[in-house]
Amino acid sequence: MPELIAQPTRVTAAGNKPKLIDEYVGRVNTGTEGLSIAHMRSPGGWVEPGQRPEFDEYTVVLRGAVQVEFDGGQMVVSAGQGVLTRAGEWIRYSTPGEEGPGYIAVCLPAFAPGTVRRDEA
Repeated sequence: MPELIAQPTRVTAAGNKPKLIDEYVGRVNTGTEGLSIAHMRSPGGWVEPGQRPEFDEYTVVLRGAVQVEFDGGQMVVSAGQGVLTRAGEWIRYSTPGEEGPGYIAVCLPAFAPGTVRRDEA
């Protein structure tokens, strides 16, 4: 029988400005360890610490743009585009424009705070 996910759970975000992370599927909201799906909304000018996560992350940008820095460069992912970052890669997400983007993040296995491995300040 299908299981209704009535609402997401708000997850604490890292970064210099408040960012909203609403997890629909994952360790926090449904107890799912193999996958997490979250709706992200970050303000313009938001930057998070660099990280080397233990999970693959698929990001689909719904509106605005997300900048992804990685070893050797950076890219801007605009509305209607997506990006895959692989486990173990160094990455840093930011939203440099004035308009804060909205995007969906899918992590395999599911996101957990201890598996992000953020850079030390």
